[in-house]
Amino acid sequence: MDQPPERSATLSQRPLDAVALARVRRRLDGAASAPWLHGEVARRMAERLPIIKRQPDSVIDWGSFLGDSAALLRQSYPKARLLAVEADMARREGTAAALARPWWSPQRWAAATAVVTADAVPAAQAQLLWSNMGLHGAADPQAVMQQWQRALAVEGFLMFSTLGPGSLPSLAALYAARGWPAPFAPFVDMHDLGDMLVHAGFAEPVMDQEQLTLTWPSAAALLAELRTLGGNVARGRGAGLRTPRWRERLLALLQAQAGADGRVALVFEVVYGHAFKAAPRLRGAAETTLPLQDLRAMLRAARRPG
Repeated sequence: MDQPPERSATLSQRPLDAVALARVRRRLDGAASAPWLHGEVARRMAERLPIIKRQPDSVIDWGSFLGDSAALLRQSYPKARLLAVEADMARREGTAAALARPWWSPQRWAAATAVVTADAVPAAQAQLLWSNMGLHGAADPQAVMQQWQRALAVEGFLMFSTLGPGSLPSLAALYAARGWPAPFAPFVDMHDLGDMLVHAGFAEPVMDQEQLTLTWPSAAALLAELRTLGGNVARGRGAGLRTPRWRERLLALLQAQAGADGRVALVFEVVYGHAFKAAPRLRGAAETTLPLQDLRAMLRAARRPG
C-alpha cells in the first residue's frame, strides 16, 4: 500500500504549484464571504487578545477579507487605526467597497478603515499585526513573516493562525489507500513555524494548536465547503480534470465514513502563534549601521521607566 503524503512542510519554500495557487486565490478572493471556519477561528483567536497589555494605536489586519476578523478587531480596539491588507488590487477594491457601508449598516464603523496591498504597508508603524487563517496559503511563509516584521513597530505584537499538518488525516488516508496523488499540499508544523519566526526577526515566539472536528449532513456538503477553504495546489496532484464518475466514487467513499448519525466529519488542526518585534541590539564591531527609526526605538526603550 502506498504511504500517506508527507505530513509537514519543513522548509520555508513549500512544494506548491504557483499557477494553481494563484487560481485558487482568485476564486477565494471573489467569493461573497469568507469561509465559516475562518470566522470561527477568528473568534477563538480574539479570546487571546487580553494577553496584550498595551492598547495598540495602529492595528494591521493582514488578509482582511478571508480572515473575517475586522469586526472583532474593531470591537477590541475601537480607538485604533485599522489597516486592512489584501494581496491584490482587485481584492483591495472589493474590501474597500464592502467596508464602505451605509450609515445604518452594523459595519458602519468600518468605513474609515484603510485598505492597501501588502507592498504599500508602511514600515515600523503598527503595534499589533493580526493574520487569521492566511499563512497556509503562502508558498513561502518565512517571507510573509519578514513582511510582518517590517510592518511592526519595535515591541509590536504579532498574532496569527494557520492550518497545521494534523488537518484532514482521514482524507489523506483515503487517497493514499487507493494510490491517488495527495489531495492537498503539506502544511507546516508549528515548531517549524516557530523557527521561521525567529529567523524572520521575531522574539519569544509561542506556538500552540487545537483540533476542530466539523461534520456535514452529506459527503456532497463536505466537498462543497472544502472548496470554500481552498483547493489542491500540491505540485504532485493528479494531472487533468476528474470525471463525474470519479467524483461519484469519491462521494461514496466519503459517505461510507459517516458516523452512526449519518454525518461525515473532517478534522482540522489550527495552529496559533504569537511573538513580538524586539528592539534591535547593538553588536560589537568595527562599524555598526542601524536604520534611524531603529535607533530612535532603542533610545525610547532605554528611557522608559522600569
